[in-house]
Amino acid sequence: MYPQGRHPAPHQPGQPGFKFTVAESCDRIKDEFQFLQAQYHSLKVEYDKLANEKTEMQRHYVMYYEMSYGLNIEMHKQGAAGNSSRDEYIKCKV
Repeated sequence: MYPQGRHPAPHQPGQPGFKFTVAESCDRIKDEFQFLQAQYHSLKVEYDKLANEKTEMQRHYVMYYEMSYGLNIEMHKQGAAGNSSRDEYIKCKV
């Protein structure tokens, strides 16, 4: 319930429940808000880093895909050229 590094105020005997002054409550809210802001900032930095990494991975994937597609096309061209050369060679022998 409480963020890491934060503990609830100790309950003092003789006081019913949790009674805080307005100043204490404001200070607790301010501390909590600052903690949440720091946590938000660190999560945002991590998110931005991961988003950049994702973009970089997608870019690498597209490069890999384009290279493998081009290589596949070249292999088919060479295979077709090899087949036609072989066919012409066989025709000449006959």
